[in-house]
Amino acid sequence: MIRKFIDRLLGKAPAAPEQSGLPEGISLGERREIGVDQHKIDPKLIIEPAVRVCKTLKDAGYEAYIVGGAVRDLLVGLEPKDFDVATNATPEQVKAVSRRAFIVGRRFRLVHVIYGRGREHEKIEVSTFRAYVDNAPDAAAVKGNEKTAKEELAGKSHAVDSSGRVLRDNTFGPQVEDAARRDFTVNAMYYDPETQIVVDYHGGMADSKAKLLRMIGDPETRYREDPVRIIRVLRFAAKMGYKIEARTEAPIRKMKALLANVPSSRMYDEMIKLLQTGHALRSIEVLKKYGLDRKVFPILDAYFEGIANNPAREAFVNRALADTDRRVNEGKPVAPSFLMACIFWHEVSARWQTLRDDGESPTPALQMAIDATFDTRIGDISGRGKLAGDMREIWMMQPRFDKRTGSSPASMVEQSRFRAAFDFMRLRADAGEIDEELVTWWEDYSLGDEGQRRALVESARKLQLSKPPREKAPARDPRPIKTTPSADGEPPRAEAPARTEPPRLSPAKQKILQLAATARAALSDHATETDRTALRAMLDNTDLPFGTVAEGAPPLTQTQELLREFADLTLVAIGPGATPADVAAARSLLDKVEKKASTTRRRRGGGGRRKSASASTSTAFNDDDDDAGEASDDGDGHAD
Repeated sequence: MIRKFIDRLLGKAPAAPEQSGLPEGISLGERREIGVDQHKIDPKLIIEPAVRVCKTLKDAGYEAYIVGGAVRDLLVGLEPKDFDVATNATPEQVKAVSRRAFIVGRRFRLVHVIYGRGREHEKIEVSTFRAYVDNAPDAAAVKGNEKTAKEELAGKSHAVDSSGRVLRDNTFGPQVEDAARRDFTVNAMYYDPETQIVVDYHGGMADSKAKLLRMIGDPETRYREDPVRIIRVLRFAAKMGYKIEARTEAPIRKMKALLANVPSSRMYDEMIKLLQTGHALRSIEVLKKYGLDRKVFPILDAYFEGIANNPAREAFVNRALADTDRRVNEGKPVAPSFLMACIFWHEVSARWQTLRDDGESPTPALQMAIDATFDTRIGDISGRGKLAGDMREIWMMQPRFDKRTGSSPASMVEQSRFRAAFDFMRLRADAGEIDEELVTWWEDYSLGDEGQRRALVESARKLQLSKPPREKAPARDPRPIKTTPSADGEPPRAEAPARTEPPRLSPAKQKILQLAATARAALSDHATETDRTALRAMLDNTDLPFGTVAEGAPPLTQTQELLREFADLTLVAIGPGATPADVAAARSLLDKVEKKASTTRRRRGGGGRRKSASASTSTAFNDDDDDAGEASDDGDGHAD
């Protein structure tokens, strides 16, 4: 350690390590140190945590460099999205000298060093220099993969499968070998933030200036070691605008089948990187060029299948991709859930429309359409709890934008996903799905002060009143039932009306049953925040027959009182700080609500009951007839 310190003071380069045991014919390259006058890296682009990790390791006597894609980006003046550090310290040694460090990974053991807390935290990924190991498949190759050969892989520091894909890579070595086992020359450079020296073994600096992507070593062997490199080279070409060197490019098409062996989680991560580089549209064009647009990423298969012969869907998704690119290039955050919601929206929308055409109410129909879409996409989205939950929230908020009166707008803008749902609605308006006026109204409301918001709500209320009322259901004929005279002189018999269908539930009772179904999901032991959000949205629905408590208003019916009590208890049960007793009380009342809404009455005798003036104010009578509130809401003037 002392000798190493003296050499550093004298400016001597470390001695070249022994290269015995390496495969014959392998060139490790020659160490070249490049000063700031040549590389011109701006230290202001480097985040403080990355510098601190390097300093901590060097103070402890280890080597430490910023490495990989961060150096590649710094050389062209880009601010790196992530910072990785490479060192000769083992993962255990890195953890020992760091305050908040966690060893992760089996295939490739790393250390995550964390600075800060919450959303503002920074994660620096620290790797130990790896030795160059011959990864050619031989008789000692593992039979199987990560899942099927767990016992065989246990305790191994290095292992490959029968195709040469690396399953374990935890054999440590010197920096010169670490550089040789990296993928591209522009990713194999090391930057010391203390001395501001770039260490280059394979001509990465020259390739960076020439905007060339060149594989280190034999391209076919390197693609076999890790087939994801096929995706990476295309992503870098799209992101950086680099040309792919001929030897590196040649095997891509014939070796793409190797991607089928890569774990789906890695493929999903690579797909998200492709779509969130700030050049998503260019990335898709590059995938098409090399034949990787189909049968590689299941989600992109859905995208390409969906836009086939559907210009409207293609335009919608391309707007979403362009919007994502814009946000990335402006330094704004982007979420995978928003892009996935855009890609699958037309599947959800088509199912939603079909269900509404079959008579389902908008909100329950949308819930069923979302569930059906997720069921057909198991493995693509389902199982990724937060992603699917965020997508569901964005979709479920779309019909709520139509409600611009009462307290709905104020509660809407307080939702955590309001901004994402609003941006999604804007895309729908750009595609001609909805009126642009709705987008303008919500933008003005979200940015307005209290007075402006009241004025906007009032204008929306007047607009709603000016629209023609909804089409009413035809009123039932109140005249007495016809009688048929008997041929044998017996008294005439009442002619019973033919009835081929069971009694139809009134619209109000249908709404109550929809509310009960949503509440049942939100009050279950496995309820998600999405379920609770959906229930709050339904309770905001002014179409539910809650009745009115005001001077001069008719007295509440038993059903209206039950619904009001149920709404109050349920909001407590799904709110923060709810106790098991609160949930139990809400569930108990839920059973009563369902029973009340499921009860129907058949009419007997001539012509049905006619309401007298006194009967119309009878609470018991109104309750039996699906409530006075229901008649006023539906305007049909009769019971079931």
